[in-house]
Amino acid sequence: MSIEDYGGGQTPQADVLVVTTNDVPGHQVTQVIGEVFGLTVRSRHLGSQIGAGLKSMIGGELKGLTKTLVETRNQAMERLVDQAQARGANAVLMMRFDVSEAADVGTEVCAYGTAAVISRS
Repeated sequence: MSIEDYGGGQTPQADVLVVTTNDVPGHQVTQVIGEVFGLTVRSRHLGSQIGAGLKSMIGGELKGLTKTLVETRNQAMERLVDQAQARGANAVLMMRFDVSEAADVGTEVCAYGTAAVISRS
């Protein structure tokens, strides 16, 4: 697998800038819209669970699960950006991920942050 299989984030041409910081250098926040989030729940594939169980006995990275988590985080980010854009934002500040178990059948991933309108200073 290549590095692209394990990368994340948004494409450079995205209409909504997503950052983990409070502000964006060279920009000012002109409007705070409020909290936005993108949520997804993924169930575990039986084959990958068996493979992960075997791999956990001998150690090492669970590449199939890593790739699935990256895809899941990217989907949550896409939904975050869609919600921010629908509310009129061109940025999401203080973006974070929250990951938890969902009723022992899957993994819930939530990307959340503060939707805002920013402009160059």
